[in-house]
Amino acid sequence: MPNRSLSLFTCLCLSAAWLHAADAPAFRTDGSSDKTLKWYQLVNGEFPPENSAHAISGELIQVDHLERRFQLRVDRNDSQQAGFMDLPLDSVMLPFGSIYYQGAPAALQDIPLGTHLHGAYYLKADDDKSPPINSEYKRITNEAAFKRCLRIEDDFSFFARQKQSWKIETVNLANKKLSATLQSDGKGIGKPKLFDLLASTRVRVGNGSGTLESLAVGQTVQFNITWATLYGPGRVLEIWLDEPSRQLATAQQLERHRDEVRDHGLPGWIDAVDDEAQIVTITFFDGVDPKLFAELTGINEEPHGWPFSKREDDPKAPKGGIAVARECLMTYDPVNDRKGGNILAINQVPVVPGGSGVQIKVKCCMLLEGHRPGRIVRFYPATWKVHALPHEEQFHGRE
Repeated sequence: MPNRSLSLFTCLCLSAAWLHAADAPAFRTDGSSDKTLKWYQLVNGEFPPENSAHAISGELIQVDHLERRFQLRVDRNDSQQAGFMDLPLDSVMLPFGSIYYQGAPAALQDIPLGTHLHGAYYLKADDDKSPPINSEYKRITNEAAFKRCLRIEDDFSFFARQKQSWKIETVNLANKKLSATLQSDGKGIGKPKLFDLLASTRVRVGNGSGTLESLAVGQTVQFNITWATLYGPGRVLEIWLDEPSRQLATAQQLERHRDEVRDHGLPGWIDAVDDEAQIVTITFFDGVDPKLFAELTGINEEPHGWPFSKREDDPKAPKGGIAVARECLMTYDPVNDRKGGNILAINQVPVVPGGSGVQIKVKCCMLLEGHRPGRIVRFYPATWKVHALPHEEQFHGRE
């Protein structure tokens, strides 16, 4: 007869092992202690899970804003050998990737070259055989495999999002130096860092501009830097000395973002298509100001008033048009090729990395070849005036 105590002990050990295995991450993260785990690989047509991206920071050194491609000069860190420092990373924004500048959603063309950025990245696609930058010289950044970007943001946005700021400890105008300590909830994080000031450093205070003489010990500030990690923590490009100046910067960037999206359409992808009923279901991407989703109804209803639904034949149903887009979000000829009809429903779905949590169902007058699950689209509410875009911003004629 088997030993019952031994059997019970064995079962408990197995149960503990199973529970531990169930709790263990299925993929590697920046915080993983198990470096043998593989990084999460994106799945076509799916948003990634939380905390699955790899953090990379660096300076913006090249941009193709039409294709949503850019290069970062990767920050120096302890994992790099001397010959592999300051090398570029070729990056492409995912269709659902978001961009933030001065605390608000942005487009790549909004961010000046030289700005230091924080990014969240995924491995390049398995079928991407393009060689990394500088591979012909056998000098590539350690991060070369991470090519697809979920999110990039300047220092202003990165620290503000985490409710952190910098407290000025010392200012030396003669030597153009500023030391500051990162703050969270009024408490310092780590030791002060010594930044370089420039004669061209832009100082923002209140609703206007200041000078370097406006800097004072004890001020709580946000700033954007350049030359990060090249010669110390970095050079200060622009500094905001008080909350009114920061709010103004964010408000101005937010309006720029709203104008850009109203001109180019709300980006998303198609989740489902009912061919017989000609109903297309679209989930919108992250990185869009919620005010723009409120404009879907034409009466500026707030998102918290959803779900919203209308009958197919309701003459008061809001309308809109769907423009097929490429993965870089560039459309073909939205003035002429968008098709749509009544918005039958606006629903809230789970907010996930890359996903806004807003989904609509549209009754279309005609289904196009591009109206297929997984395809990228731009949606124009009927209340938005659709402008002819500059020639270089549409793909029609390049096929």
